[in-house]
Amino acid sequence: MADRRVTSTGKDRDGDITALCGSWGRTPKSVAIIEIEGRLHTYFVQDRLGRRADVHVVTGPRGKYLRTDPNSSCSDNLDSLPNC
Repeated sequence: MADRRVTSTGKDRDGDITALCGSWGRTPKSVAIIEIEGRLHTYFVQDRLGRRADVHVVTGPRGKYLRTDPNSSCSDNLDSLPNC
């Protein structure tokens, strides 16, 4: 299992996350969901202060999506990362 730091994200026109990117390359959202749920890999975001926020799979009204731990920091949200 690899612990992967996400440094950028792919987004569609609506701003929805379509991929996670980091030093390992680019992982499509559908594959990241399978890897997280199957405990094959973990993904996380780390802000400038070194605070870590794990990426989780959440089921919403339109299906599964990726989200970081809910907290008071905006800097570790997937939406705040640059495009890959």
